[in-house]
Amino acid sequence: MILALFDFDGTITTEDCYTKFLFFSTPKARLYLGYFILLPVILLYKLDVLPANKTRSVLSKVAFWRRSESDVMSKAHDYVEHVLPSLMRQNMLEKIQWHQSQGHTVFVISASLHPYLSLWCKQHGINLICSELECVDGKYTGNYTQGDCSGIRKVDLLKKQINISNYQHIYAYGDTEEDSAMLSIAHTRFYQGQQII
Repeated sequence: MILALFDFDGTITTEDCYTKFLFFSTPKARLYLGYFILLPVILLYKLDVLPANKTRSVLSKVAFWRRSESDVMSKAHDYVEHVLPSLMRQNMLEKIQWHQSQGHTVFVISASLHPYLSLWCKQHGINLICSELECVDGKYTGNYTQGDCSGIRKVDLLKKQINISNYQHIYAYGDTEEDSAMLSIAHTRFYQGQQII
């Protein structure tokens, strides 16, 4: 049994799809209002005072609070169909297909959001662990159900789903410090496209 773990943003894709989805799916009026509310948060992030996982949590709260699940999922369908294809790294898609052809268990483990990642992973037959938005009575609260899926949370959430000791070999692919915990459990590691020891 062999396991292959892939980060999404910047690893499978050429850029940050989380932020792109926020702009794509959020109504303009909310974007303009949110910009002024979030300006201090964005500045703190740019100054390396506020970590990315905390920044994403605040951005998601502003973008999705009280939003209809059906509306966001409709936007997610459009995003997967019209935006994501141009952001894919062909060599990484080929890596995924190779692992699948070998019968390996493949997971995407990402801090990106469930609405669009669930659709994309289903299209490609890939297991998914990611940041999931809480939904109550058909509306998002803006909170995450299990926290931001980054850093050690990637490994913790993976271990909740599978027993990694059952796998004889683990491959992992990442591109930022937020992937270091996931890379640390792998036997074969790729960081920013290059194999590392």
